[in-house]
Amino acid sequence: MELVTIDDIRAAAARIEAVAVRTPLVRMGEAWVKPESLQPVGAFKIRGAYNAVASLRPDGVVTHSSGNHGQALAYAAKEFGVPCVVVVPEGTPKVKTDAIRGWGAEVVVVPPEQRESVAEKTAAERGLTLVPPYDHPAIIAGQGTVGLEIVEDLPDVEVVLVPVGGGGLASGVSTAVKALRPDARVIGVEPELAGDAAESLAAGRVVVWEPARTFRTIADGLRTCLSELTFAHLNARLDGIVTVTEDEIRAAMGHLARRARLVAEPSGAVATAALLSGRVPAGRTVTVLSGGNVDPDLLRQVI
Repeated sequence: MELVTIDDIRAAAARIEAVAVRTPLVRMGEAWVKPESLQPVGAFKIRGAYNAVASLRPDGVVTHSSGNHGQALAYAAKEFGVPCVVVVPEGTPKVKTDAIRGWGAEVVVVPPEQRESVAEKTAAERGLTLVPPYDHPAIIAGQGTVGLEIVEDLPDVEVVLVPVGGGGLASGVSTAVKALRPDARVIGVEPELAGDAAESLAAGRVVVWEPARTFRTIADGLRTCLSELTFAHLNARLDGIVTVTEDEIRAAMGHLARRARLVAEPSGAVATAALLSGRVPAGRTVTVLSGGNVDPDLLRQVI
C-alpha cells in the first residue's frame, strides 16, 4: 500500500496556506499545546478537507462525520461554490450540527451504524464525490501539516502526542514528524472506551469495534475505527499508543481551560490527558489539541 510522503504534506501546506490558520505552540508548564481549536471551523479538520476539495475539484461533495470533518468539508465546499451533504450519527452534539448547517451544508441524521452506507448511497444517487473523514491520501496529507508546523516551530521536539479516532490526523502527523525529526517519538492517544486502534496495532490488523461500544466515550470525535489505509500509516510510523479514562479526559479539559486558557472538546483533550496522567515518555513534548467544538454545558461542568 502506498503511503503519504513528506512531499505530499508540503504540497498540501501550499494549498491550504490561505485558509488554514498556522496555529502557534502555546506553553503549558513544561510542555506545549498545538491548539487546532483556533481554526476557522474550530478543529484541525479544515486542513484535510480543504486539501481534498482543492485537489479533487468536485462538482459537489458528501461525507459522513461525527461533526468536525462535516464542518470543515462544508466550509471548503462553500469556498469552492459546490453543494455539500453531511451524514451525521444520532447523538452528534448540537453545537456541531448547527455549525455544519451554518456553513450552508445539508445535514442528514442517521443511526450510527448507517452513516457510511447512507453517505455512499447519497453519493451514488446525487452524483456527489465522497470525501471521507480520514480514509483518503489527500485528507492524511492535509492533516500532516500539523506535524510539519510542529517541527518547524520546535525543531528539537522529542515527543508529540496526537489523538486517534479514524487515524487520519495521527497518520499525517507521524509521517511529517518522523520524516523531519526521526528521533522524535509520536504517540497516539485514544479513550479506553474506544480503544480499537490500540487493539488493532497490538493484533497487527484492523480490529473494528461496534458503534454501541465506541459510543460509550464522551470523546465523540474519536468513536470511529481505523481504515486499512490509516492502519498502514500508524503501523509503520507511530511509536506507540496509550489510552485514557473518561475522568482523565474531563480533567484535561478543565486543565486546558484554567492553565492554558484554551477551550477543548473531549476528543481534543485526550493528548493532554495522556501527558497529565504520566503515561508517556518525558521530553520536550507537544500535545495536539485537535478541536474545541464543545457543548457549553459540558465545558461549564469540567471547569
